[in-house]
Amino acid sequence: MKLPTSIENILNENIVECERVEFKGNWNPEPILHSICAFANDINNWGGGYILVGIEDDNGRPKYPIKGIETASIDKIQKEILSKCKTIRPSYTPIVDVTQYKGKNIIVIWCYGGQTRPYKCPTTLDRDFSKGYSYYIRTTSSTVKANENQLKELYELARTIPFDDMMNHEAEIRDLKLPLIQNYLYEIKSDLLEESERMDFIDLCKSMRIVDGTTEYMKPLNVGLMFFNDEPQKFFPYSQIEVVDLRNGPEGDKMTERIFKGPIDSMTRSALTYIRNTVIEERILKIEGQAEAVRYFNYPYQAIEEALVNAVYHRGYDIREPVEVRIMEDRIHIVSYPGPDRSISEKSIEDKNIIARKYRNRRIGEFLKELKLTEGRNTGIPKIKRALKNNGSKEPEFETNEDRDYFITTIFMHEGFENEIKESIKTSDKTSDKTSDKILNYLKQNEYITTNIASGLLGLSVQRTRVILGEMAKKNVIKAEGANRNRKYKLKN
Repeated sequence: MKLPTSIENILNENIVECERVEFKGNWNPEPILHSICAFANDINNWGGGYILVGIEDDNGRPKYPIKGIETASIDKIQKEILSKCKTIRPSYTPIVDVTQYKGKNIIVIWCYGGQTRPYKCPTTLDRDFSKGYSYYIRTTSSTVKANENQLKELYELARTIPFDDMMNHEAEIRDLKLPLIQNYLYEIKSDLLEESERMDFIDLCKSMRIVDGTTEYMKPLNVGLMFFNDEPQKFFPYSQIEVVDLRNGPEGDKMTERIFKGPIDSMTRSALTYIRNTVIEERILKIEGQAEAVRYFNYPYQAIEEALVNAVYHRGYDIREPVEVRIMEDRIHIVSYPGPDRSISEKSIEDKNIIARKYRNRRIGEFLKELKLTEGRNTGIPKIKRALKNNGSKEPEFETNEDRDYFITTIFMHEGFENEIKESIKTSDKTSDKTSDKILNYLKQNEYITTNIASGLLGLSVQRTRVILGEMAKKNVIKAEGANRNRKYKLKN
């Protein structure tokens, strides 16, 4: 069965991290079975991994020249892989393909993260499996037997399949659209594109791991609907990007709002194109006595791109909240819900050193990497910081609350642009003070105010009112209680 990616992409560390790839020069059943089991357990929610049989290992990299597998041995090895995998409990079968690389035959075993983990397999492959069964996991680039604590963690993970990898019982196979699938396969240069013209549609979807179930009850996975349905918002309400331009202040008459919907990749690209065309500006300063002019942008596009893709990647698609891009006078806020995992400490967030061990959306990450919209794990924030530094901009800020309800990335305007807007900020501040007074007067007579109540009081849209209340809370004028759409605001004691 053909893979939905190419071996070149598998070997590209910006698309598939080296920890997710194992090289085997020869077919060696026992350690390969253990690695299949480990990738299937996917203890870090990285999306499983790949075993490349026919490529020797050179300190975690492919060893050249490529060894390859003899053509006469391929059929026998494939049958043995399937036979050995029948010993995995509960049932699990990886996807196996034979491809050419550097003129050599390579057997690729795609071990996707399983839905019925934890998995175990024979510790040894003698006739009676004399040493019983063991659970295996991946630790960095190695396959190891799970210890007691790791096994406990595996059982806890069994109750929490990532939302993007779940079956969607409200959808049908016909909700997955062949043209979108073929466009994706074309973009990533997959060999599966040619086969997709003549193969059964369900088999194509199985090859891409975007459906699951039995023959009589086959359903799309959520990730399939997110990428390969024209209107995924029908299944995941508010899975959209809202770009709100507030550069005239929250009460400005020229406030504009654009809502981007559709498959995750096209929606994200459309929002980025809009921001690049309407927000990003460049300045060129000629300096006396210096041949080269100084060039800088109000916001470097690479930083905005990475921050927005990160928000789309790591948001919760089971939460009815959009990804918000708020364009202020001198900064851009990118907001997603919920916030980072609790395993990431507040100090790490404060220090801008956010390293996640487990990922909320393991499958979305796979597709975004294949489309080159994002790179390897934990590269997003370093890329944002690097792009800002290269532009001569301030460092970004990252914010969440104690309950981890939201995550805000703030990217500041280059200081070279700030002098041009100081007068407009002063005017905006005066207007904002009048708005704040209305809210404070209301709270002096009432216990709390909600976004909807404040929206009616001020005669502004809910979106604009939410920004005003957020700024007041940030200045400690009022305090926020509750999460998302149930949030109430009260006077500070």
